[in-house]
Amino acid sequence: MKMTVLSLTSAALLAGAGAFAASAQAQQSFQYPQGYVGGDAMFWNLDPDRGSSRDDVGLRLRGGAQFNEFFALEGHLGTGGSDGDVELDYLVGAYAKGIIPIAPEVRLYGLAGFTEVDFDRDRESGFSYGAGAEFDVAPNLSLGADYMRYLDKSAYTFDAASVGLRYRF
Repeated sequence: MKMTVLSLTSAALLAGAGAFAASAQAQQSFQYPQGYVGGDAMFWNLDPDRGSSRDDVGLRLRGGAQFNEFFALEGHLGTGGSDGDVELDYLVGAYAKGIIPIAPEVRLYGLAGFTEVDFDRDRESGFSYGAGAEFDVAPNLSLGADYMRYLDKSAYTFDAASVGLRYRF
């Protein structure tokens, strides 16, 4: 699983770098607040303290509002995937997003907030955090990857690495 996530993240970063190099270097100016929506492949992992870990691939939708070049509020809605007796019914969360512009087309970001996760037999909620990067591939379209720790409970952790697209409007 970790090699798959690493390979997909590397592929996303290379694709983004290629698109970045091929794109026009003109400075973009956006009006704030700016809404956005995105869709991602979500590679999740449930790692209990005892027993073997469970992992699979689901889908994640995200949307939010960026208030300036450094701050946004974002929501996630994810579902899908099962491994043995564990099935991810849904995850839903709200996060504050701190953004560090590296170049006009490249941004790093951190997320912190609250998530509720519903597995087929159990529903838990708690503090969540993560980090990622985005690369503009067109004026309103970016390719990104992130890693989230959705839950960190005493008996298990639930993490996800995601790769996908975001559209700004």
